[in-house]
Amino acid sequence: IVGHHTCGFAGSLVLVGGDPGVGKSTLMLQLASIVSEGSEDHGSSPVVYVSGEESIEQIANRADRMSIKSKDLYLYSSTDIEDILDKIQPLSPKALVVDSIQTVYLSAFAGSAGNQVQVKECTSALLSFAKMTNIPVFLIGHVTKTGDIAGPRVLEHIVDVVLYMEGERCLSHRLLRSAKNRFGSTDELGVFEMSEHGLQAVLNPSEMFLTEHDSDSEILAGLAVAVVLDGSRTFAIEVQALSVPGSLGQGKVVGTKSKRVEMIISVLMKQAGLKLQDNVIYLNVVSGFELSETAGDLAIAASICSRGGGVFFLYYFYFF
Repeated sequence: IVGHHTCGFAGSLVLVGGDPGVGKSTLMLQLASIVSEGSEDHGSSPVVYVSGEESIEQIANRADRMSIKSKDLYLYSSTDIEDILDKIQPLSPKALVVDSIQTVYLSAFAGSAGNQVQVKECTSALLSFAKMTNIPVFLIGHVTKTGDIAGPRVLEHIVDVVLYMEGERCLSHRLLRSAKNRFGSTDELGVFEMSEHGLQAVLNPSEMFLTEHDSDSEILAGLAVAVVLDGSRTFAIEVQALSVPGSLGQGKVVGTKSKRVEMIISVLMKQAGLKLQDNVIYLNVVSGFELSETAGDLAIAASICSRGGGVFFLYYFYFF
């Protein structure tokens, strides 16, 4: 988006979703600052960041912590869509950010901000504004417990671009992936690291998904590395497994589907002859990465059996 200098997104409506606290507001505030500063070919121009969740002082304090000094970044706190559009039109900004779509409302429609009717109508009003003025509008949206954008499902059909920000709050890395893009491919994946100055692009993401170990260390047992393709980027992902005495099925799986791990365990028991029925298997994909590609199956299996019979297993499993 920044690389296109928003020209390719003129008049578009972009929805950025994610769990609370994942860094959506931080990302959008940084984006607003970068766009407002312009480039050598295009001078600086105003960008408006509107928040219905925070006061101007709170946003300004966050901008100070992130060392944002842009003079053309305008902050406004309001939840009334009509008021927001009236205030920003004289500025003719280069972009508008609304944080968040669940906090704004239109007085012409019944219900409080955040209900399905208000979310749909506010989004439609902002879409009309974007198309008429050719100003790109960025919406921040919260997700439900099921991982969907809060509000009616039609919301994702109204907008031009849908981006999802993922990451564990206790970890520093964040993933930004595209679920919809009317202007191009959805195969791109952004990898960032949260720092005290905001989100920083990660040039070598595999470093974040691998832990450091001495090659002679005994704790290498139970570890395996999978090379997977996510979008157009390749990652080296570490898989960790722990086996302790107990009843099979009582373990916990983090970072991939448990049913998939159960199937791999069954293959190991049947085809490789591993006696796992009296063991509790715990499996973890490092750094909260969601391992969905089938290329990770071999690493899952290798991590489970790596304490014994590994050479035989790898040969047998490969030809299974």
